Amino acid sequence: MAANAIDQTRRMLSLVTYLRERPGAHVGDVARAFGITEDELISDLDVLPMCGTSFRGGDLLDIDTDGERIWWHNPDDVAEPLRLAADEATALLVAARAVATLPGLREGDREALLRATAKLEAAAGEAAGASSRLSVTFESEGGVFAEVDRAISERRRLWLRYYSPARDELTEREVDPIRLFAVGHTYMEAWCRLSEARRTFRLDRVAEIRLLDDPSAPPEIELRDLSEGLVHPSADDPEVVVEVGPGGRWVAEYYPHDSAEELPDGGLRITLRTPDPASLRRLALRLGGEGRIVSPPELAASARQAAREALAAYEARA
Repeated sequence: MAANAIDQTRRMLSLVTYLRERPGAHVGDVARAFGITEDELISDLDVLPMCGTSFRGGDLLDIDTDGERIWWHNPDDVAEPLRLAADEATALLVAARAVATLPGLREGDREALLRATAKLEAAAGEAAGASSRLSVTFESEGGVFAEVDRAISERRRLWLRYYSPARDELTEREVDPIRLFAVGHTYMEAWCRLSEARRTFRLDRVAEIRLLDDPSAPPEIELRDLSEGLVHPSADDPEVVVEVGPGGRWVAEYYPHDSAEELPDGGLRITLRTPDPASLRRLALRLGGEGRIVSPPELAASARQAAREALAAYEARA
């Protein structure tokens, strides 16, 4: 079971202290100490160098590894007490108060956050006054994220009403969550009890979510490598050819494809593969006059029919 975001943050904060006290620590020893795999540790180490002492950049953590040992080259540079500028203190206080209101946040974490916020307010002095006049309201995705994060932490099943753009319909299902991840959008990977298979759900497409009392028990499956993106077309998947105008060239950047040939008008002829060609009908509608499906013929005809139906529905409401 993959760690949730809060657990990973806790671990990485502890990792900084651990590495400071153990220069040149062996990767295997550190992984065992934290109860994680070496790959998970390396993933954490890839993030730490992007952390520092200031929102403006400041002194970043100069931590690297040769695969065997871990070296922190500037521990003394970031050891000085942190001093926040007024805008930094304000941003932290606003964010902390907003996170404390998230549904699904564990009570212990909420209390710890509120205690830290109170200490920051006291230290910030007059700068804290500006933060009290600001607030952040999370969109619905924030609540969905919190519920999924809680379900992963407590090993509980979830009930969803989920919008499928490929079928343009809402479905209800129970899922056993496996992990949260972000590739452009935020997703939940889960074992779907409706299809009895692994599925990926985009959080902003969750219309309704409910935490169940049933335990989550996904089967032991190997996590997919997402380093090259969410979609990994297979050579056995059906081939689809799409032609786009200059305004649709973004398709080649967004969708993995086999080839993209330049067209005389500045557009592209894109050949790609997908396990679900019907899902590209929505792409064709989005492109409008800037694109069309060329093949397979049945998909092209289906896309044209979907466009006619959409136009008729619009004219009926006009």
